[in-house]
Amino acid sequence: MIRTINLAAENANPLIPHTAELIVGAIAFTLLFLVLRRAVVPMFEKGFAARTEAIQGGIERAEKAQAEAQRALAQYTEQLLKAREESQTMREEARSQGVAIVEELRAKAQEEAARITASAHASIEAERQQAITSLRNEVGAIAVELASKIVGEALDDQARQSRIVDRFLDDLESSK
Repeated sequence: MIRTINLAAENANPLIPHTAELIVGAIAFTLLFLVLRRAVVPMFEKGFAARTEAIQGGIERAEKAQAEAQRALAQYTEQLLKAREESQTMREEARSQGVAIVEELRAKAQEEAARITASAHASIEAERQQAITSLRNEVGAIAVELASKIVGEALDDQARQSRIVDRFLDDLESSK
């Protein structure tokens, strides 16, 4: 009998499994497949669904955040443009006010210069008239004294002296 087992063992192909092993393997595979299908596969599907949902939600949140960032950027750009326009307007107003102030100061300075010039002319004219009057009186006194020395008599009458001096000065002015 030992010999028959040895012969059977020698005739058996080591690559082909025994029938009992095939049956036990098929039952074990079927049980494992059923357990995995009922317990593990739904957990994987739930995990995949949750992950897909999380990814989709993340993408939606990212899109919303990007849209919000775009709106904020547009708003900030608009505010920046408005601020630049306002600053440009303020600069232009400051320039125009500066020009107006310079023109106003220039006009005041010209008015002041004209007033000072007019005052100086009036003062000069008053001094000229005073000098003319003073010279007339001195020339008149000298002329009366000279005339009285030439004539040999005193010319004390004031009205006569005035007439003589005026006539003398008129003659002098007309001879020029």
